[in-house]
Amino acid sequence: MVLSSSLHSLCIIPHTSQSKIPSIFNLLKSPLSKTHLKFNPIFKPSSLSLFPQPSKLRPKTQNFRTPTIRSLFTGIVEEMGEIKQLGMADHGGFDLKIHAKTVIEDVHLGDSIAVNGTCLTVTDFDTYLGEFTVGLAPETLRKTSLSELEPGSLVNLERAIQPTGRMGGHFVQGHVDGTGEIVGKQVEGDSLWIKVKTDKNLMKYVVPKGFIAIDGTSLTVVDVFEEELCFNFMLVAYTQQKVVIPLKEIGQKVNLEVDILGKYVERLLRSGFVDSIKDSRFPETHNKN
Repeated sequence: MVLSSSLHSLCIIPHTSQSKIPSIFNLLKSPLSKTHLKFNPIFKPSSLSLFPQPSKLRPKTQNFRTPTIRSLFTGIVEEMGEIKQLGMADHGGFDLKIHAKTVIEDVHLGDSIAVNGTCLTVTDFDTYLGEFTVGLAPETLRKTSLSELEPGSLVNLERAIQPTGRMGGHFVQGHVDGTGEIVGKQVEGDSLWIKVKTDKNLMKYVVPKGFIAIDGTSLTVVDVFEEELCFNFMLVAYTQQKVVIPLKEIGQKVNLEVDILGKYVERLLRSGFVDSIKDSRFPETHNKN
């Protein structure tokens, strides 16, 4: 117990016992988890105070913050995690529990982590067991290949990028556009060719030598086969050891996110943006027509 005295107030602050540390999740989830400290207002700290008191005291919630950047990734996979549990939770939603090492080092509730390229929010975690939980919405299950996962499956993991981090891949939002099916795998030297088939709505954004995120991995398209609605890419030996794509067999699905820049260009063209620029630069030509 700590005794703090001043000319204006007398506060007795109980010292929390270290014998039992409550679960961080219970503290965060329970609406009754409020501070037990009660302070009298102190407007002018006294020089006689044993411990200096700030003018405004606010209870601190441990291990919770809102990330500065919530949903921007680079497509550079940090590690492969293992699915420990998935299915309907007591609260009625669909939860996914994942074992990891790297991404859980500085995890906080509310953090965004890309799981096979899908931006998901951390709802629970246990740093001692090295596990974290994310919730999946029905639309996420319909739009991605995450519904095919089972306990023991490996998944690509990447934390949201920080402002000081390097943009090693390309801009990946973690908003999966759809899925593709692996239709071919071929070894060439120590590299691996993989061919993926998808629908025409996504193929229009796939261009040779362009970026694409496959299961959250930033990759470069090599060839596009328009008539087959397919494209291929190559994985070097190092990448094969760091991502889950080579572990998948022909017929399995992969999550696809096309380059967002292509969508913006398409949107501008459809909106008549280019024509409006022409009209503003050459008004006399427009008036003659």
